[in-house]
Amino acid sequence: MSIYKQVMGNEFFKLHPKLQQRYESTSFRATGVMYKIQGAPKLLAPLLRLGVKRKLLFPEHGKNIHFTITNTPRIGANGERQIHWERIFYFKEKKRFFNALMSLDMERNIIKDYLGEPSLVYSDLMFFTTDGGALQILSKKQRLVLGKLEIPLPKFLQGLATVTENYNEKIHAYQIKVNVKNPLIGTVFAYEGEFKDEDIL
Repeated sequence: MSIYKQVMGNEFFKLHPKLQQRYESTSFRATGVMYKIQGAPKLLAPLLRLGVKRKLLFPEHGKNIHFTITNTPRIGANGERQIHWERIFYFKEKKRFFNALMSLDMERNIIKDYLGEPSLVYSDLMFFTTDGGALQILSKKQRLVLGKLEIPLPKFLQGLATVTENYNEKIHAYQIKVNVKNPLIGTVFAYEGEFKDEDIL
């Protein structure tokens, strides 16, 4: 059983069948296009430079940006099951990443999300099914990760994400919308697009 199926329980079976298939599997690879990518405000330039080095954030933005997404299973040092997320965005002259490592916290029934490589930010993730069978992911408590030290972030410093993923049967593609907001400065990072898994390309 995948960590996503386990954390969602009966909610998992309310997802569109293609989303069930996607999140039941521990391995997944797809290619697609982001209709638009919205970057962070210029005042976050120092954070963005660090984000590029950590494969987390980047200053580029634009429309119709090609990308790939790859999910790969791993086993952590403590034996826990993990899913590595590699998202690569192909701008004209640069390749940018938005990577993460997810695992299951069985006691709290949430997904643990370590963002960046090496990890820079930690976030609790909660998974829901919408009335239309789409998947919605919300980030909650966050921590700054400094090696083995993890410092809780106050709300005004957090970048809270809302993710909605659905399957469009008319175009036979997954559609994704991500918005990361900070209470003080608004949108930190956002993108919206579609992708198809390799089996149907």
